[in-house]
Amino acid sequence: MPVRIILDQNAPAPLRRALYAYEVTTAARMGWAKIENGDLIRMAEESGFTIFITCDQNIRYQQNLASRQIAVIELTTNHWADIQPGLGELTAAIEAATAGTYVTVTFPRPPLRRRPWPRLDC
Repeated sequence: MPVRIILDQNAPAPLRRALYAYEVTTAARMGWAKIENGDLIRMAEESGFTIFITCDQNIRYQQNLASRQIAVIELTTNHWADIQPGLGELTAAIEAATAGTYVTVTFPRPPLRRRPWPRLDC
């Protein structure tokens, strides 16, 4: 059975092209951009998608995912620059996903770059 992935509205657009080995589409391309998460997951299941990728970190608390037939993968960021170096981890999560599972893929955030304090020469 082929892996069919749908990306939530909050997932970065380049992710679709980066996952070229799979059949990937977005909620927007399906015309589901304005649909709430619960209905979106249900419609994705009914349309034969096997994995739902989202950056919504509250979805596990908002939805009852135990009885779902679709795997949900949560990304800890939606910044493409942070996700790109960790695509191998995401691919591993996709390969390990089974119906009804929920997995969080954590991407390290780059260190904050602080600006130096302005000098106040009085």
